[in-house]
Amino acid sequence: MKYEEAMRALEQIIQHIENEEMDIDDLSTNIKKAKELITLCKDKLTKAEESVKKVMED
Repeated sequence: MKYEEAMRALEQIIQHIENEEMDIDDLSTNIKKAKELITLCKDKLTKAEESVKKVMED
């Protein structure tokens, strides 16, 4: 999954939670999915940062 796709999915989950559009049964599933998306985004940002640093050092 691309970073942009993960961010859009995360934003949708947050929006549904904030607007109380999610029932309690789906809440835990979506919280777990949000955590996975956050981890994915952090990993992609870390890799991009490392890549930029490497290019700048060369």
